[in-house]
Amino acid sequence: MPVLTPVTLTGTHVRLEPLARAHVPALVAAASSGPRDSYAFTRVPATEADAADYVDEALQLHAAGRALPFATIATASGAVVGSTRYLNVEFWAWPAGNPLRRGEERPDVVEIGATWLAPAAQRTAINTEAKLLMLAHAFEVWRVHRVSLMTDSRNVRSRNAILRLGARFDGVVRAARVAVDGVIRDTAAYSILESEWPGVKAGLRARLG
Repeated sequence: MPVLTPVTLTGTHVRLEPLARAHVPALVAAASSGPRDSYAFTRVPATEADAADYVDEALQLHAAGRALPFATIATASGAVVGSTRYLNVEFWAWPAGNPLRRGEERPDVVEIGATWLAPAAQRTAINTEAKLLMLAHAFEVWRVHRVSLMTDSRNVRSRNAILRLGARFDGVVRAARVAVDGVIRDTAAYSILESEWPGVKAGLRARLG
C-alpha cells in the first residue's frame, strides 16, 4: 500500500505539521493545560510515556500506509495545541483505464479523525481552519471521492461540531469497536463527498471570515 507523503498545511490561525517524536513534551503540555472533561470519548495522552506511545503508534500506522498524523500548532503562539490525522486511508482497485482512478499514489477515500485540542484552543478558529486545510488537501490535491468523519455515538459535542462543518450524517455503526472508556462503542458516521466540497468549503470560509 502506498505511504502518504508527509506535508505541512499552513493557514492564518493554525499550522499542521507532520507528527514526530520531538512533539511528545509539547503534546503532554497541551493535554495538561486545563480540564480534561472534553476528552471522555477521545484518546488524549496524559503523561510523557503515554504521548510517546501515542506518537509511535501513529507513526507505525503512517509507515503501513494507513494514516498521516499531524501536530496542531497555533500560529499566534507557535505552541502545540493538539493533534489530528488522516486515517483509514483506502486505495481502491480500479479497472485499467478507468477515468475515476486518481493514480496509484493518491487515496480514493480518507477519514479525518483522532482529533483533540487543548481546552483553550477548543471552539476557536483553530479547529475550523484545521478542518478546512485538511479537507482542501484531500479534495483538491489528492482528489479523493469521500472524506469520512467518525465519532463515538455518545459524543454529542463532537457530533454537533461535525454537522457544523457541513458533513452529512450517514448513520450509526453498531458495536463498531472498543471505546476509550472500555465499552463497546457505537460509531456515528458522517461524510463529505467530492461533489459537496465546494459548498462545504464556502461555508467554512464564511465561518472563518
